[in-house]
Amino acid sequence: MSVSSAESSLVVALVKAGRTRIRYPADLVRDDGTRITVRAPWAAPGVRDFGFVRFEPGDVFTEHYWRDLWFAVKEVRTGSGGLKGWYCDITRPAVLRDGELVVEDLDLDLWVSADGSSVLRLDEDEFEASGLADRDPVAAEAARRALDELELLARTDGLAALLG
Repeated sequence: MSVSSAESSLVVALVKAGRTRIRYPADLVRDDGTRITVRAPWAAPGVRDFGFVRFEPGDVFTEHYWRDLWFAVKEVRTGSGGLKGWYCDITRPAVLRDGELVVEDLDLDLWVSADGSSVLRLDEDEFEASGLADRDPVAAEAARRALDELELLARTDGLAALLG
């Protein structure tokens, strides 16, 4: 079912290590039963400069979450519409209930620049330090596979097909 952003909104809750890290309102763009797409402005205070990209007030994120996949893909644009790239979070499958989209971040990330020339695996050290492999080896293996899958998609122009 396609939903216009004017018709519906929800709250995205990003959970990490059992604690809610951030909650922010988002407009529901589409929910087809498997993939949930929302749009929201940059929700953190101030600017976050990663060196390879800056997230800042005015940026708009179109975020794609799946109920059956272990990742989320966030298209990042400037306030004027210029594409910065895609920030991909490795997560447990998303859960939408009672107007809240709950997403558990598993520390691994992937950045893909707008022109596709830069594909960066991020936070692998945080993932190893998280202890997930000891606490939940099945989830840890799913997270590693999801990162590999996303990297392959990014390097073979498969992200567009995934999001299309």
